[in-house]
Amino acid sequence: MLELGWYSVKLFFKGKLIRDPLHFLQQTLIGITVGLLIFVLLAQAAIPLCIPVTLSSLVTGLMMPFLLKDFKMK
Repeated sequence: MLELGWYSVKLFFKGKLIRDPLHFLQQTLIGITVGLLIFVLLAQAAIPLCIPVTLSSLVTGLMMPFLLKDFKMK
C-alpha cells in the first residue's frame, strides 16, 4: 500500500500522473479558498472554534467532488 502511494507521488512530481495539472491545481485552490473564507468568517463569531472547523471542512469536502468531476489521470 505504501509502495503504491510512493509510486503515485513520484509520478505526480514527474508530471506523469495528471493530464492537466493546471486545471487540477486551479480547482483545488478554488476549494481551499472557499473553505478558508468560510472558516475565517465563522471564526469571527462568538462560537466555539470546533464549529467553524467542522462546517468549513464539511463544505469543502462536499465541494471537492464537484470541482474535480472532470479530473483525468494519464
